[in-house]
Amino acid sequence: MSAVTTRTSPEIALTVDVDGIATNYHDVGEGSPVVLVHGSGPGVTAWANWRLTMPELARHHRVIAPDVLGFGYTERPDGVAYGMQAWTDHLLGFLDALGLDRVSLVGNSFGGALALSMATRAPERVDKLVLMGSVGVPFEITPGLDAVWGFEPSLDAMRDLMGVFAHDRSLLTDDLARSRLEAATRPGVQEAFSSMFPAPRQRSVDAMTVDEGLIRGIAVPTLVVHGRDDQVIPLSNSLRLLELIDDAQLHVFGRCGHWVQIEHAEEFTRLVGDFLG
Repeated sequence: MSAVTTRTSPEIALTVDVDGIATNYHDVGEGSPVVLVHGSGPGVTAWANWRLTMPELARHHRVIAPDVLGFGYTERPDGVAYGMQAWTDHLLGFLDALGLDRVSLVGNSFGGALALSMATRAPERVDKLVLMGSVGVPFEITPGLDAVWGFEPSLDAMRDLMGVFAHDRSLLTDDLARSRLEAATRPGVQEAFSSMFPAPRQRSVDAMTVDEGLIRGIAVPTLVVHGRDDQVIPLSNSLRLLELIDDAQLHVFGRCGHWVQIEHAEEFTRLVGDFLG
């Protein structure tokens, strides 16, 4: 059963017990279920990633966006060994807790690797797949991703990081930097985050890589999306996914960094909505 959590922020919505872990999630709209899986930036939440996407997709779908284990307002139990196994177990448990047998998955960056893990480990649970600026294939870690995972909290560092994420500098306000720094420095958040991606961080990239033979076996329709000017995840990742997944299409946004869903929100949501049908 799920229950409403006391609201102190728009980032907090509903709570469901997933194998003993109180999991924060958003659940809006009606129709075929779509699960949005956020990325791994410091202080990230489902709401921060998907606030512009959820209302539009919810016009035709049931849109569900959880805070992944260790992130946002989902409980962070002591002693958890963060990694793709734990994150996949938690996401599968989340679907079970909500009684969702089969969903479409939209994965952003780190969330793309998690979506790929789901689609290869439990293909019967996945209807369609959207991978945006996705991790999950081999690549040499970029300076941008190394900066994201190596974030040490300060307002200047957060301003710099926002500049790595976004191509459109008009999005990079001091208010945004302050709000994301506040989110990243809530009690326990930075400690969990820094434990997930220790140096040398190439190991974390490698640990999130899904076997290419398994990726080739993905049979569901797949939309691959990338920002041409992404400094965090290289465009070559999406080109490789297009090669590996037979029923795949690729859309590349020019004048766009790692935040496709924010920098090109209207076009991104239309593209995903049309793909999901």
